[in-house]
Amino acid sequence: MYYYEEMGLIKPVEVDRFTGYRYYSFDQLPRLNRILALKDLGFSLEQIAQMLDEGLPPAQIRGMLRMKQAEIREQVEEEQARRARVEARLRQIEQEDTMSIYDVIIKKIEPQTVASLRKVIPVPQDVGKMFDKMFTYLGQRGVKPAGPPSAIWHDPDYHEGDIDTEVVVPITDALPASNGIKTTQLPGVETMACAIHQGRYEGFSQAYAAIMGWIAANGYRVAGPIREIYLRGPGPTPTDPNTYITEIQVPVEKA
Repeated sequence: MYYYEEMGLIKPVEVDRFTGYRYYSFDQLPRLNRILALKDLGFSLEQIAQMLDEGLPPAQIRGMLRMKQAEIREQVEEEQARRARVEARLRQIEQEDTMSIYDVIIKKIEPQTVASLRKVIPVPQDVGKMFDKMFTYLGQRGVKPAGPPSAIWHDPDYHEGDIDTEVVVPITDALPASNGIKTTQLPGVETMACAIHQGRYEGFSQAYAAIMGWIAANGYRVAGPIREIYLRGPGPTPTDPNTYITEIQVPVEKA
């Protein structure tokens, strides 16, 4: 109650000067009950003080209540989605009798300026040749990448050949277009399902199986080209393929 007094919500009719005990009258019970009722609705004491202001018009009070209603609805939806993810993880463990090595998270991806090269390649392994061409181009112009390179797979369905592929490298300044390479804006994605694969690229099939299983189990569907971000991979100096780290990103939307 002392804090209520500090906030100006309710003041005692008398304070014992020896003990500091505060006395309230029966006439103050309606106001106290309103404070407790509004607190039960989830309003902060600062908001309650504003709502108890006698000069506050009813329309503004209704607006505050509607905002609280929307806030609670959003919280409920978030908790229901979290419960669904927990249930999906439980089903996965029960079916496979083991914990998956892949943890899938949802995150927002911001737009990014990149150097881009896009073409149809006969087999997935030819993406390496595209990166060779890209890094040769950047090296000739003295450009240092502003982030890890990525491959983007544009085909909506899996293809073993003739694959619509794009390789991109983040850059800070625009470059002149040359030999199929151009500067472009890689679009952001509001809802991206992401997982980390550690090890050889030959193990991607397990990572993709885990991500697609998670997407289906949690009521999503694929909503755009899949991206592979090569956080650690082949470079100028030899690197053990078992230490490669790749983030697989799949745009999703609710099914």
